[in-house]
Amino acid sequence: MILRTGGERRLSNFLPFQSAYSELIFTDTKWPALTEKEFDSALKEFSKRQRRFGR
Repeated sequence: MILRTGGERRLSNFLPFQSAYSELIFTDTKWPALTEKEFDSALKEFSKRQRRFGR
């Protein structure tokens, strides 16, 4: 899972090969203001996704 904060909807060439099968979650909240509740929400969203690993 890659959690991108700050409202950006791109990875900016961040670890392109290592993130090939990563699940992306975006939030408008900037990193210092990210709360535990928002992080738990991202984890819950991640757990609901059906991962196919490129299939």
